Amino acid sequence: MAAVIVILIVVVVLVIIGVVLYNSLIGTRNKVDEAWAQISVQLKRRHDLIPPLVSTVKGYATHEKGTFEAVTEARNAAVNAMSSPATAGKAEEQLSGALKNLFALSENYPDLKASTNFQQLQEQLVDTENRIAFSRQYYNDVVRQWNTKIQSVPTNVLAGMMKAEKAEYFEIQDISAARMSEALSSEDASKPPNVEF
Repeated sequence: MAAVIVILIVVVVLVIIGVVLYNSLIGTRNKVDEAWAQISVQLKRRHDLIPPLVSTVKGYATHEKGTFEAVTEARNAAVNAMSSPATAGKAEEQLSGALKNLFALSENYPDLKASTNFQQLQEQLVDTENRIAFSRQYYNDVVRQWNTKIQSVPTNVLAGMMKAEKAEYFEIQDISAARMSEALSSEDASKPPNVEF
């Protein structure tokens, strides 16, 4: 009788541990989904700011048709590339490069650079880029937690039964280019300023 009770207690403890581990995996997977949703919101905001920005620049720089087309194509590609973090990251890199060229135009057009509308759009885009960077950091942290969890003992056993797969990191090599600091400056923004007395 005592052996049956001990076996029953062991089974109950194992079931409780299994439930806790399973719930932990589900919670972490939901955090990954939530973090990606936050990135999607910020990227949509970025994508929505680009058409009015292009329209504003067109008003001052009408003969820069190739630049406008490149930005529009890159934006459309980025909007359609939200299926996975890897494809979104590549599309956002191309968009950042196109935006860099667009903002470089403002150096050639002082009236554009002084335009209130252009400055407001530029500020909103910088704010959005900062939000994307923060969301990306959070997302990648949660992905790291998820990937570690599904590869660690004992949760890897449950993860295998759930057919859980590693999540992709959201990587953008050049998102800071669209922050305009580099685009509007001929100097390398990664270098410290040269100060002389």
